[in-house]
Amino acid sequence: MKYIKILILLLLFGLSQSVIAADKVYTFGVVPQQAASEMAETWLPFLSWLSDKSGIKLRFVTAPDIPTFEKRLGEGAYDFAYMNPYHYTVFHKVPGYEALAKEMDRKLKGILVVRKDSPIKDIKELNGATLVFPAPAAFAASILPRAALRKAGVAFTPKFVSSHDSVYLNVQHGLYPAGGGIVRTFDMLDEATKKELRILWATPGYTPHVIATKPNLPKSISKKLLDTMLNMNEDPSGQEKLKLIGFKGIVAAEDSEWDDIRQLNITELDNRTE
Repeated sequence: MKYIKILILLLLFGLSQSVIAADKVYTFGVVPQQAASEMAETWLPFLSWLSDKSGIKLRFVTAPDIPTFEKRLGEGAYDFAYMNPYHYTVFHKVPGYEALAKEMDRKLKGILVVRKDSPIKDIKELNGATLVFPAPAAFAASILPRAALRKAGVAFTPKFVSSHDSVYLNVQHGLYPAGGGIVRTFDMLDEATKKELRILWATPGYTPHVIATKPNLPKSISKKLLDTMLNMNEDPSGQEKLKLIGFKGIVAAEDSEWDDIRQLNITELDNRTE
């Protein structure tokens, strides 16, 4: 039934696009924090609402995993992209993505989760363990917790999987004693999974993920989409769509807001292949 529902959403999304006058279709890339089916179920209604209200055709796209998403960002493959804050500091340089919007009243917090019945109470008890993370350059779900573990003198072996959801499921099923995620994706888990997990540790708060635009995108298009996103905060149907993607609201963003990330001097992607 879940996949039938997603198929219906895809069909409705396609139908809604057919009534929009403009011919140009703009890709909206979303970092694959969750399973593709879950992302389609939440992001398609959000983008359909934006398309209908703005008259700008948007096409939801993602990637099979975060490293592939990073590669596509480096190639400027997406017209608009929802990316983590570290990604933004990297791909703002090349190919030149510009901050457009971010979630309202949200600080990004990375977490380490364990099974609810786990005896582990402190991250130092993870010494010698193999721990699961979504990707090497996943900022709050991987970079920050791995740095904290090393700072605490904890020796561990990282295992990278495809998404935040994969991390949570691996920990839930006891395949690894702990794994990295973020508060927003943890809160969006289905209750059956969430009730079997608990948060062991959390990072300080940082500027959250960004919705950014390619540098060569017409300013009139970016402004129109931003204005439409801001209108979601006051529109009851828009608020429903924001809740689907786990947003409290949406606000305009400036590049300088991610200086807190730049000050961390992260080098995870410094040696990537352009």
